[in-house]
Amino acid sequence: MGMSASRLAAQTLRALPRKRLSRALGWLASSKAPQPLVDAAVAAFVRAYDVDMSEVDLPPGGFRTFDDFFTRRLRQGSRQVDPDPSALVSPADGRIEDLGAISAEGELIVKGQAYTVGALLGDPEAARAYEGGHYFIVYLSPRDYHRVHAPTCGSVQCMRYVPGTLFPVNRIGTEFIPQLFARNERLAIVQESAVHGIVTTVMVGAIGVGRIGLSFDDVQTNRGDTPGLRSYVDSPIPRDRGDELGVFHMGSTAIVMTPPACALEVLARAGSSIRMGEVMAKGEKR
Repeated sequence: MGMSASRLAAQTLRALPRKRLSRALGWLASSKAPQPLVDAAVAAFVRAYDVDMSEVDLPPGGFRTFDDFFTRRLRQGSRQVDPDPSALVSPADGRIEDLGAISAEGELIVKGQAYTVGALLGDPEAARAYEGGHYFIVYLSPRDYHRVHAPTCGSVQCMRYVPGTLFPVNRIGTEFIPQLFARNERLAIVQESAVHGIVTTVMVGAIGVGRIGLSFDDVQTNRGDTPGLRSYVDSPIPRDRGDELGVFHMGSTAIVMTPPACALEVLARAGSSIRMGEVMAKGEKR
């Protein structure tokens, strides 16, 4: 899509009821249709986006809904999690959209656009823990596996549901929607790691089905659940590196942030493809 066409698409999206449209698409994707129709829709998507079905854990009789296909699980052993305890691993399959150091003022740069950690987390107080730390942004395309996993070993201490709107997170969104990742609704999952410190994984919603679910809580985005903080400090939820955190019901983006107390050697490169469990950086708390 050319630059002018992308700009026009972005302007058109601003005028649409994006969350209502996303909920309608979600209902359609989750609706049970005759099996031949679902099979045909899945086959068309696989051809269009070149999805590797050899690694998919295909249910007996096929997927009952298109959403079941989109949130598919993989066969055992399809992903290898880096065994080094110092490894901070990718939470998802996708592309490293951007990465780098968070400034002492809590600012980070994504595709040339400045964000603050406070805006991304929806909590300036919590953001102070990441001033001087690092960030990694993984973009999931429609062809990718859409489950998100823990980048480090550590119990989940809390989760914050940050309300917002829904824009696309592809090139149209990142180039033409100011503060995209701080405007879309999102879930920020906080792990306390003995190796890497307090690590947050932000799951950013996107237009389309626009729904995010968690593997350890029944909260879901874009369905009317109450935003805000949910604490698990009285009963922390254990998660090893590579254990599932949640699932996107449409393509989106995962952001991992580490604190300054974690001295990281960054190994990933911006623009490169990565799979869940592959190392992004190595390091440990000072």
